[in-house]
This record gives sequence, structure tokens and C-alpha cells, in this order.
Amino acid sequence: MGNKKLHKAKKAKNDEFYTQFSDIEKEMVHYREQFRNKVILCNCDDPMESNFVKYFALNFSSLELKKLISTHYKEDGSAYKLEVIEDINNGGELDLKNTIKVPLKESGDFRSKECIEILKEADIVVTNPPFSLFREYIAQLVEYDKKFIIVGHQNAIGYKESFKLIKDGKLWLGHGFKGGATHFINKYYENYAVAGDKKEGMIRVSGVVWFTNMEHQKRYEKIPLHKKYDKNIYPTYDNYEAINVDKTKDIPCDYYGDMGVPITFMTKFNPNQFEIVRFRKGVDGKDLVYTRNGVKKSPYSRIIIRRRD
Repeated sequence: MGNKKLHKAKKAKNDEFYTQFSDIEKEMVHYREQFRNKVILCNCDDPMESNFVKYFALNFSSLELKKLISTHYKEDGSAYKLEVIEDINNGGELDLKNTIKVPLKESGDFRSKECIEILKEADIVVTNPPFSLFREYIAQLVEYDKKFIIVGHQNAIGYKESFKLIKDGKLWLGHGFKGGATHFINKYYENYAVAGDKKEGMIRVSGVVWFTNMEHQKRYEKIPLHKKYDKNIYPTYDNYEAINVDKTKDIPCDYYGDMGVPITFMTKFNPNQFEIVRFRKGVDGKDLVYTRNGVKKSPYSRIIIRRRD
């Protein structure tokens, strides 16, 4: 799904993009040790439909969870909270034997006072929050000092609020979706994927990532650098003292000044190898510009980085 369709989703606030169980399973495996004896909260989910809830219910015993909590959003007043404190049936099934269902007085909106009190009890939040409310959602997690693993779009990297967290080392990307894209279960949007990539009842979305503040091994993998700096290949911006690098794999191994790299660099970012300096948008009058063969060019949004090692 292109950015125009994503913006349409934001405007309509029909943010019901349900994450596949397989995608959740592939990401969560990298944090299993950190889940032990923790209270997990899935607060943007329909407890009986959410694959996040299903994953943690199924793995409740093997992960040695303390508690699993999920809140249900319903404007008509029938919202509820679902808790799992023990896998009595030893099978991960959400039934009356191992769940406690408590009606909520409010709608189940994560911003409500009732849900904030539930948030305070949690150790780790894992969910796919509404794309249209990403700024508010992540600000709340930071305010209440919560660990989290959440789905978002890579465009959120450039949001003023989240980029500051990234720059300060308080937010980074998880292992990620294969190829930077996935299929979400959805109810509202036509699947515009090419014929070979269509899945019935699902929509393909590119540029999706996992945002987290939990450690994982991939975060410290060094980017192999092989290219040599050549001023004819790496032009310097006319209006900023940095060179332009079009692809992460093309970062020169022998350059130690500032470099402008694409936003996809964040999927490879190693904080021990690079320092993030700032973010420059390409559409708000602060465009980075360089001149090549007498022609001025303005690349899309760039993250300015410099080497640490």
C-alpha cells in the first residue's frame, strides 16, 4: 500500500490492520528471555481476535509469564478487559478455565483513565497501535516508562517526537518484517499488491517496522562497509556540510564526516558504529540539495549520521 493509501487510512481513522500470527512469532522469538515473569499488555486489540493475545496465551507457560492482559475497544460501552494468570488447560486456549473477563466502565481507549491504570500494571506492551495515533501512543509509553514492542510505519521515524527518542537512544527498530513489507488482515481496503503477492482478505503494506526499546542481538550487528569515498560519487550538499549516500550498503568505509542516508538506514543502525546527528525532511522547505553535472537534485528525507568507530 502506497503512502497515499496510508494517509487515507489515517484520515478515516479506520486503523484496523490486524497482524499475522506468523509475523508476531518471528519477532517475539528474539525477546523470549525478557518476557519471563513479566506482565504483558496488549491494549489495542480485540482479545478474542488478536493474534498478539493468541501468541502470548499459547506461549504463556513456556515464556513463564506472570500475567497477560488485553483490553477491548468498543464505543458503545461493551468494552472489557481480559486477563490470563495461569494456563490451566495447558493448551493456550482462551476459555473460561484460564481467563478472567472484566467489563470496562469506559470505551477501552488506551488514553482513558481506566486504561492508563491498566497500563501502569504492565511491564511490557506488545501490539499494533492505530497508525493515526502513533505519536500519542508512543508518548504515553515513554511517559509511563514502559518496555514495548509495537508495529508502526517507517515514516514515523521522521516524526519530531519519535526521532528525538531515536537520537537519544531511547527507541530503535526491532528485527523487522521480511523485505520491509507484510500482509495485514483488514476489512476496509482493497489489496493493490501485484498478482503474485496477493492474499485473500489481506492487504500488503510496505515500509512497516517494529519499534522497540528492548535489546536484541541484531541491533549490534555491524554494517559491512566496502566502498571507498569518491567526491564524484558522493556529492556534498550545497546547503549542508555532509555528503549524500543513496543506499546504506554504499556508505564509504573511509569517510568520517557527516553523511545523509535514506530512512531505511535505521533497519541496519548500530549505535556503536554510527551516531545519529539529525533528520532533514525533503518536502518542507528544508530540502537537502546537491549539484551534479550542473543540475540541482534534492533527495528524499535523509538521516544525517557520522561514524563512531
